[in-house]
Amino acid sequence: MSTLASLMLIAVGSAIVNNVVLSQFLGICPFLGVSKKTETAAGMGGAVIFVITISSFITGLIYKFVLANPFLLSKGIDLTYLKTIVFILVIAALVQFVEMFLKKKMPALYKSLGVYLPLITTNCAVLGVALNCVTYEYNLLESVVYGFSTAVGFFIAIVLMAGIREKIEYNDIPKTFQGTAIVLVTACLMSIAFMGFSGMI
Repeated sequence: MSTLASLMLIAVGSAIVNNVVLSQFLGICPFLGVSKKTETAAGMGGAVIFVITISSFITGLIYKFVLANPFLLSKGIDLTYLKTIVFILVIAALVQFVEMFLKKKMPALYKSLGVYLPLITTNCAVLGVALNCVTYEYNLLESVVYGFSTAVGFFIAIVLMAGIREKIEYNDIPKTFQGTAIVLVTACLMSIAFMGFSGMI
C-alpha cells in the first residue's frame, strides 16, 4: 500500500469511522459542556484541532528522539515509562499558549469558552491521541495526520451536536427529558448513527 493511501485510511478512519467522541467516547466533557451554541462549539473545535495536531507532532518527536532513543535503549536506559507524564506536560504548555492567544486576539471567544478552555489540558482525547500514536507505532508523519484527523472528527461531532441542540431548544420536549437528559439521548443517537460507518476500513 502506498504512503498516500495509508495516510488517507488513517485520516478517514480516525475522523469518521473511529470518531474520538462518538466511537471511542473520549473528550465527552467539552463535547457536552461547550455544545450549546454553534459558534462556541466551532471555537472549541478549532482550539482542539490546534492543540491535538501540534501535540501529536511534539510528543512524537520527544518519544522518538528522547524517550525511545535507540542509543539510550542500547545502553540499557529505557525512558518510555515516562511518556504519560511528559505528554501531559507538553499538552499543558500548548493549552496555555492557546489560552493566551485567544485572550489577546479573540476575547469574546475566550469568555464564551470559559472554564472549558483550560480543561483541554485534562481532555482525555488529547492525551489519548498522543498515547495511541505510540501504541499504533506511527511514524512522525502518520502521527500528525492521525492527530489532525482525530481533532477534525472531534470538531465535526461537537459542531453537529451544537447545531442539533440549537434546534431542539425551541421544540416541545417532555418535562422528563428536558435539560441534560435530552442532550445525552441526542449524543446516544449520534453515536448510533456514526456506528453505521464501522466496517468501512
